[in-house]
Amino acid sequence: MVGIFLLDHITKVAALFYLPDKPIELLPFFHLTYVENTGAAFGLMRNGNFLLIFVMLAIIAYIIFSWRELCSYGRLVKWGAVFILAGALGNLYDRILLGYVVDFLDFRIWPVFNVADSFITVGGGMFVLSLFIHRGKKQEEK
Repeated sequence: MVGIFLLDHITKVAALFYLPDKPIELLPFFHLTYVENTGAAFGLMRNGNFLLIFVMLAIIAYIIFSWRELCSYGRLVKWGAVFILAGALGNLYDRILLGYVVDFLDFRIWPVFNVADSFITVGGGMFVLSLFIHRGKKQEEK
């Protein structure tokens, strides 16, 4: 978890200090674009930092207090929780320290995002996948 948080933080600091005002094209479909995001995904809730900090704190608290139960569902849920927790901590750190989240990964067909967002998304996907796996196992037992 610490490694994910550090990777996110280091990439955001690099974006903050080294990305110019205009995007850098790495591939025709992938750019590095510096964005100060005061909202949630897809530009929703612009300037909603206070509410988003509260939501992140609630998610972090839930994962910490439910850790044993989450781990009882298997590795997929456990690692999904780790990914979500690390990503949420990374974005929370930005929101509290800077007042916005640094985003910089730009595929041009999707809103600009960061490493923390990626881990939160993958972690959520792991949760959903585990639901299908457990549902399939329960149906096989019938």
